[in-house]
Amino acid sequence: MKQIKLLVIDVDGTMTDGGIYYDEHGNEWKKFNTKDAAGFFVAKRAGIKTMVLTGRECAATTRRMTELQVDYLFQNVRDKAAFLRDFMRENGLEKEDVGYIGDDVNDLGPMKLTGLVMCPADACREVREIADYVSPVMGGHGAVRDAIEQKVIIRESTK
Repeated sequence: MKQIKLLVIDVDGTMTDGGIYYDEHGNEWKKFNTKDAAGFFVAKRAGIKTMVLTGRECAATTRRMTELQVDYLFQNVRDKAAFLRDFMRENGLEKEDVGYIGDDVNDLGPMKLTGLVMCPADACREVREIADYVSPVMGGHGAVRDAIEQKVIIRESTK
């Protein structure tokens, strides 16, 4: 089994509970689960690069992804499939080189470009149906860590 070189992760509903919070000044807040951080660091130690790919842009996401030392952060991406297809081509990545963790219909296109598809327990039905691994953990409650530990790292250790 070929080693995954890149793990692409969605934000809203995957790393968060899907809620979007605004303060009285219009600032957007997000709640990230600290358990997911361990998954990012385990992936990094395994030599797997991480990309966070999201359709929204938020300062809280920038701050958290900087703390998590993600290799690539792309926000406000409207067509995730086209973006990921171009990124993979430009970086010489094949389908089997890439894994994806997401939760909703806007993740279906890019998921179909990857060799490993994972999602949280509360992902939409269409995503759960194509996932190689459905975490028993809900989005925003450590599902990313679970997916990395259960599927990515286990997959790496069996090669």
